[in-house]
Amino acid sequence: MKPQRWRERMLDSTRGQILALLRVESCTVNELAAALKLTDNAVRAHLISLERDGLIQREGSRPGLRRPHASYGLTADAEQIFPKAYGLLLNHLMASISKRLSSRELRASMREVGRSLAKEHGDQLTKKSRNERLLVALDLLKRLGGSVVLHQIDGKKFIRGKSCPLVAITAYYPDACLIVETLLTEIIGVPVKEHCEHGQPPSCCFEVS
Repeated sequence: MKPQRWRERMLDSTRGQILALLRVESCTVNELAAALKLTDNAVRAHLISLERDGLIQREGSRPGLRRPHASYGLTADAEQIFPKAYGLLLNHLMASISKRLSSRELRASMREVGRSLAKEHGDQLTKKSRNERLLVALDLLKRLGGSVVLHQIDGKKFIRGKSCPLVAITAYYPDACLIVETLLTEIIGVPVKEHCEHGQPPSCCFEVS
């Protein structure tokens, strides 16, 4: 099932309606039941499922007639389910930046973004071997939204992926791949060269020296 259709079905379901309500403000079981015209037990069953999936969490309690009522709110992971205009915004941002910078300056800016991202994860690299740093890099790409695997061909290592975290802009602004190239170079500690295909869908490929 395509991600967009999965999101639509999720948001149209009762669980999705609960997430939408909790996105506005934290709620108790009673408040959710009243808003959705469901029984308390039905709401609790959905909350147990959502909490198990890491989409909601307990955020405190509110006074009740007999005892305090737990209130629930969204986790950071749940926000990823809701539609975002990232692609449109990124394209406009890149269009504006590219008008103000020369090609050389734009490429330098992309590399600076990659270095900045790498610095945020420098504490994970202390006393790690090259292979361990490579695993850190792969995990970081996955956490950024990529889907990557490591291939070894004729003694050379390649990081390949079909799900690019920058898919919204790479077709029109391929220099954006320099962000990931520089990020990988800094994290792994050896030169990394980008060999990506910037079509729709894109195909990511980075050669590790």
